[in-house]
Amino acid sequence: MQNTYSKNDRLAALRLLLTQNEMSSQEEVIQALARQHIEVTQSTLSRDFKRLKVAKAANAEGKYYYVIPNETAYKRQHNPAHTSPRSEVTQSLQTAYRGISFSGNMAVIHTSPGFANGIASNIDSAGLKDVLGTIAGDDTIFLVIREGVSHVDIADQLTAVIPNI
Repeated sequence: MQNTYSKNDRLAALRLLLTQNEMSSQEEVIQALARQHIEVTQSTLSRDFKRLKVAKAANAEGKYYYVIPNETAYKRQHNPAHTSPRSEVTQSLQTAYRGISFSGNMAVIHTSPGFANGIASNIDSAGLKDVLGTIAGDDTIFLVIREGVSHVDIADQLTAVIPNI
């Protein structure tokens, strides 16, 4: 199957996978991603781990598994209703989005810690005609909006990237 997911989608699916499951080997992670029709090589997975700052930590039984440090937006619970990577990515965006505030032609989007860069990248990649650019921190995104565009119009455009805005 052709991989039709962007790097940001892959990273979001990987983040969700690692925060909901205790996985202890890269092969185990590669196989879990493949079940979601996301094909990755070991070298790509290693680069993704580096981007997400993945580490290994011991669980209560002393077994080591992959974790994403300072991850607060997800809980380790399996929800079988979400079977596709796209729905899992959408769920993660809905969980990560906290709110938006406007001032003139600027907006500030608040996210869960660690999500601002991924969401800002998705906003930039979406090519929204009235968003001139973004700057992201850990949990905050600064948007510059084209002059004369209403806040309602921007919110409508952003729903393409953040479904529950």
